[in-house]
Amino acid sequence: MIVVMGATGATGSALLERLTALGVPARALSRDPGRLRARLDRASPARPEPRTGAPAGPGAGAIAEAGAGTPAGAPVEVRAADAADPASLRAAFAGASQVFLTMANGPAQVALELNAVTAAVESGVRHLVKLSAPGAGPDSPVAVARGHHTVEEALRTSGIPHTVLRPYAFMQKLLLLAPGVAAHGTVHGAMADAGCNYIDCRDIADVAAAVLTRPELAGHTYTLTGDRTYSHPQLVRLLGDLLGHRVRYAELSGPELHRHLTATARMPGWLASHVVEIQRMATTHPESPDGTVPRLLGRPPRTLETFLREHLDLFRPGHVTGHVTGYGPGPA
Repeated sequence: MIVVMGATGATGSALLERLTALGVPARALSRDPGRLRARLDRASPARPEPRTGAPAGPGAGAIAEAGAGTPAGAPVEVRAADAADPASLRAAFAGASQVFLTMANGPAQVALELNAVTAAVESGVRHLVKLSAPGAGPDSPVAVARGHHTVEEALRTSGIPHTVLRPYAFMQKLLLLAPGVAAHGTVHGAMADAGCNYIDCRDIADVAAAVLTRPELAGHTYTLTGDRTYSHPQLVRLLGDLLGHRVRYAELSGPELHRHLTATARMPGWLASHVVEIQRMATTHPESPDGTVPRLLGRPPRTLETFLREHLDLFRPGHVTGHVTGYGPGPA
């Protein structure tokens, strides 16, 4: 049994779909299990995959072994749990062999993830996969990345076998640009011409499924990227080409972007600071794609152009929902 935390997020929900398609038993955790159950029931059922559809590469047959006895498309088990309540985590982890740990960024993230690590150790979990961040370290210029380092260090000292995934910027975060592009045709940022790696959360989920079902891949730290980097000027050109009209990029200073995000996008101050930090890091720590995703999955990563085409209507004039943010996220 694999426990999936963060099951309502882009990566966690995609991982549930992948595990279900592979016939691997999965348990999703939520503070509101009824709501999660209804959401899973409304979702289109995963299409059962033939075993020949497993990711290529050494040990790929282990996926079939991991799903033995569970039909592809089997329903996900849903359990109530709150990361702020260690007792609920221990109950939710009971009988599980592996845990996938991801949580939304926030002031309480480190404390909540440390609760999960402790509960996993106490529950006898044999392998934990943590979603972290690129450049996680004690001296990172990004506060969230320093927090991820704290959790990674706790994993190392706990003795629990673990795998760390360090993806760069989620393509899905680019959907925050849609209201600003639809309303004003503008993207705001503070990255100048620095390139940013974008990766589809579905590729992150596919890598997570691989390391959870292929034991020979476990125990490592993997940096995950897409196929190429895009600067903000390149991003708006791509959007403009797809939309058929010009999209502008407005370069701001860090303080100007912070004010824009708090005043226009109504972001809390800590989140606006995070956005500014990650965009500044992109200018001081050049990014480049690597070959980890194709090496682990046996196929190239999804492209940014393909992702944007899937969601292009959200960027069109007249399709304005929510707050107009108009900022370009940097590495997630």
